[in-house]
Amino acid sequence: MMAAVLLSVVPMGIASGAKHVIAQTTRPATGVTLDRRVRALWRAIRRDDLALAAPLFFPRGAYVHLKAIYDPSADFTDRLWELFRLDFATYHAATAGATFEGVRVDPVDVAWIRPGTCENSIGYWHLPGVRMVYRQRGVERSVGVFSFISWRGVWYVVHLGPNPRPVNVGTLDAPALGTGVPGGGGC
Repeated sequence: MMAAVLLSVVPMGIASGAKHVIAQTTRPATGVTLDRRVRALWRAIRRDDLALAAPLFFPRGAYVHLKAIYDPSADFTDRLWELFRLDFATYHAATAGATFEGVRVDPVDVAWIRPGTCENSIGYWHLPGVRMVYRQRGVERSVGVFSFISWRGVWYVVHLGPNPRPVNVGTLDAPALGTGVPGGGGC
């Protein structure tokens, strides 16, 4: 089994260039590109800027296309986005004064979710429990991003905090002292 890695510091900017469509079945990378997206999420959280985080969140059109449920558009707005918004505020409050140190991910955790599983009409790549590692008041800590889904080769946050949860309130995913353990379950 491959050990989890703490990715090195990478400049924040996401390189621009020609856009191309990647097949949904192509396994996405967990290196520099994911690192940049998690760093951009961290920056949005620390700035308390939901608009800055929105492009990192799973797109509505992709969600509607992917889900095999009644009214996926309403589910996106009323549940998925609303929980993200609540979690975002909770992550902002919990990381007050913190300095980002890195991303911890175990590439072994990337899994193909077959069509028909988890109320989905098509398959997708899933990555649970990516860790955002930070230092707060001299103490190394980390918190998880519960679930990423790849859409056409790009990783998007689909659940910042745990899913499901008993009460719809902002919730941190697996806060820990130190770097924590990446991974987890779920769809």
